[in-house]
Amino acid sequence: MNYLKSILLLFTVMVVGQGSVSESDDAPSEEVCSARNSVFAPGEQIVYKIYYNWGFIWIAAGEVTFRVEETANQYHISAVGKTYKSYDWIFKVRDYYDSYIEKATLRPQRTIRKVLEGNYRLYDDVNYEHHRGIAVSRKGKTPDKLDTEEITLEGCTHDILSSIYLMRNMKFADKAAGTQLPMNIYLDRKIYSIKVKYEGKDETKRVKGLGNCKTMLFHPQLVVGNVFKDNEGMKIWVSDDDNKIPLMIESPISVGSVKVVLSEYSGLKYPAEY
Repeated sequence: MNYLKSILLLFTVMVVGQGSVSESDDAPSEEVCSARNSVFAPGEQIVYKIYYNWGFIWIAAGEVTFRVEETANQYHISAVGKTYKSYDWIFKVRDYYDSYIEKATLRPQRTIRKVLEGNYRLYDDVNYEHHRGIAVSRKGKTPDKLDTEEITLEGCTHDILSSIYLMRNMKFADKAAGTQLPMNIYLDRKIYSIKVKYEGKDETKRVKGLGNCKTMLFHPQLVVGNVFKDNEGMKIWVSDDDNKIPLMIESPISVGSVKVVLSEYSGLKYPAEY
């Protein structure tokens, strides 16, 4: 599993690995199918630091940066994941993920992934034809060596990045603790049906570098396999303010554990009040 995809999946509360997905019996709600953005703005940039833990040692190994830009009718959401240069000699990572999402619904219209990890290369360009219920994937090692495949979409399907920004627009604060949100997510030519469970507010969560924060706590649905060893171990703390940005994620993995912590931000739509 590539580096940035693993980190992004922490945010989108599901994981694709060796194993099976426990699919949701519920269809995505109308708010998932036709959400309107009131949370983020063009120019927003959020940076997270990635820590890995072996034994009692936490190591800052890399970071991922999210940016928001716009055109007349789309948001361009990008994520760039990289290892720090001091770790490049062990395993160099430069991963790029771009999603072009419709402003009116926040559904993806095009997704581009470029993976550069050690000697591994992957390029995947996906166009979503929601009116036809299909996604067209052009995938290969390089942009000039691609094969094409059509994938049938299930209901209103999101990609990884669109689902992150969709979730930020969900009004979980108005919902009871224990509420679950079903979603369909496209990844690697498959559709995954997952649920996000809202656990309620955690108003004194201590986040590294930020102090005590007012947060909302979520438990994701995971796939136990070659990366994650516990389908209920992941926790995601989201700021309980108008911006609703993830502040910290913790999860056990097959070897040790991983922590993703907010490091920097700029261009938020609202003043940060976490």
